Amino acid sequence: MTSELDSPKPAAGPLDRARALLRTAPVVDGHNDLPWAMREQAGYDLGTLDLAADQSDRLHTDLARLAEGGVGAQFWSVYVPTRLAGDHAVSATLEQIDFVHALVERYPDRLRLARTADDMEAARAEGRIASLMGAEGGHSIDCSLATLRALYELGVRYLTLTHNDNVPWADSATDKPVAGGLTRFGEEVVREMNRLGMLVDLSHVSADTMRDALRITGAPVVFSHSSARSVCDHPRNIPDDVLGLLPANGGVAMATFVPKFILPAAIEWTARADENMRAHGLHPLDTTPAGMACQRAFEAEHPRPIATPATVADHLDHMREVAGIDHIGIGGDFDGTAFLPDGLGSVAGYPNLIAELLRRHWSEADLAKLTWHNAVRVLRDAESVAAALRTSRRPSIATIAQLDGPAA
Repeated sequence: MTSELDSPKPAAGPLDRARALLRTAPVVDGHNDLPWAMREQAGYDLGTLDLAADQSDRLHTDLARLAEGGVGAQFWSVYVPTRLAGDHAVSATLEQIDFVHALVERYPDRLRLARTADDMEAARAEGRIASLMGAEGGHSIDCSLATLRALYELGVRYLTLTHNDNVPWADSATDKPVAGGLTRFGEEVVREMNRLGMLVDLSHVSADTMRDALRITGAPVVFSHSSARSVCDHPRNIPDDVLGLLPANGGVAMATFVPKFILPAAIEWTARADENMRAHGLHPLDTTPAGMACQRAFEAEHPRPIATPATVADHLDHMREVAGIDHIGIGGDFDGTAFLPDGLGSVAGYPNLIAELLRRHWSEADLAKLTWHNAVRVLRDAESVAAALRTSRRPSIATIAQLDGPAA
């Protein structure tokens, strides 16, 4: 007779397996816009908008949902919009950085500031979320390499070379080309980032800027939140020839969840939704309650195409095929977009994506690279390059006028 205790246990399903995997190889997410959302919604006041409480009615991110999602490290974006320029962009970036420091100090049992790959591993061992920073857009340094160095000293570990608009030294993916990629000063920015150990982030930049940066850099690059252009033909995504350069470079492309970047049918719908926002005097990226009310009203009259975890998985399948398993990751863009795929509506949703990849027969070893190991390795490699460069290269004092000539 077989007792109930001797009966074989049913095999764990994909979602249970995904959650178990994330306990040992948690997600390193490349991009989360919580700092700007906190600025817009609460003036950075964590007493007014406490992330230890459920904020699902206002934000994609809070501490409980980060834990539920299996997040082990987060690059918090210290983004400022390109409508801020010069000293205003720099000071706003400093305010964003200040908020991330305040965030970590407020929740020390849950978060740990991370500046290095070793810090990331230490945070994982402690059961805390490694909190790193990425500055989104070269306008944040106001054409100043000294400012770039100051951001690094404050803990910023990647700089996205552009946001939606060109900077004087680099072309954006969503602006009219001017530089044809990187200017001579733009190349010097990349070299100085290599010397510092700051990752060159090529999300948002034009394909020519991507290619120029990969030609110049001596360290691995990242794409903090970009997907595959051959799967969804949007200029924010990565062409296959660029994905194919990542193995030689050692970099990592982190797939995003933004529907208009991953679902072809969502591109035209989002363009109309953006126009509706502008018609109501709102910026298309406005995710405040007022902005979201406007978006939801439009969606009620014009149902949007729905992306799912399978949509993201299609991109990851392709990116793995072209770049290889060692060169892909995840960068959701939570709290920086109005709409998200079903099943990936907040930071709690990562297990749904991992479960979908398990259904597609991704191995647990490959998934651990996707979620944790690739991102940690790319930062460690950038640190190694910087350690070597600092023995032979002094901090650059070049100016944009010296390298590119006086402004027109």
